[in-house]
Formats: sequence, C-alpha cells, structure tokens
Amino acid sequence: MDFPTNWKVEDYRTTYESDEHWQLRRNFMETHKEKFPEDELVCLAQTFTNVEFLGCRYPAETMRLVAELSKDVAKEFRKKRESRLKRTFVQASDAAEAKAKRVRK
Repeated sequence: MDFPTNWKVEDYRTTYESDEHWQLRRNFMETHKEKFPEDELVCLAQTFTNVEFLGCRYPAETMRLVAELSKDVAKEFRKKRESRLKRTFVQASDAAEAKAKRVRK
C-alpha cells in the first residue's frame, strides 16, 4: 500500500537534535516514507534513534519491526560507530582500590 508522500521530512527536525541524530532519523524516514502513514513513520523513526543512541528497549514486536526497517539505514552508521573510541566505566570501589595500591616514588 502506498501512502501520501507530500509531507516534508525536514519539518520534523528538532532544534536540540544533533546533526548525527538528525541524519540517521531523516534517512530512516526518507527510506520508508511510502510504506507507512506519516504519523506512524515519525514515531518509528524516533523509536529507532532512541534504540540506537540511548539504548532504549520497547516491546518485542516493536523491536523486531524497527530492527527490520533499520537494517540498511543504519549499516553505515554502525560501521562508523565500531571504529570510535569506546568508554569504559569502572566502579568507584575498583578505582579507589587501584589508587590506594599505587606506589609512590
């Protein structure tokens, strides 16, 4: 089923959204614009970026749909993300112990 495509994806960019987030969300909407009603696609695109950037989780059916729709859209983004510097979090107790065990010269 084809849906109206006369709406503008650009109208959905928010002022606080980073270029990286917007590019990924925009690509998602542009890729699937003809497959979903506008309001549903906008929600799916937000869900997609919430999963990618914030690690949010949704009901299994929603996660499956977003995963399927994002497969090609996020491929390049995920490849770039793999090569980025990764943060490592250390528990405060481990950090304190490591500091206490340091030998001063």
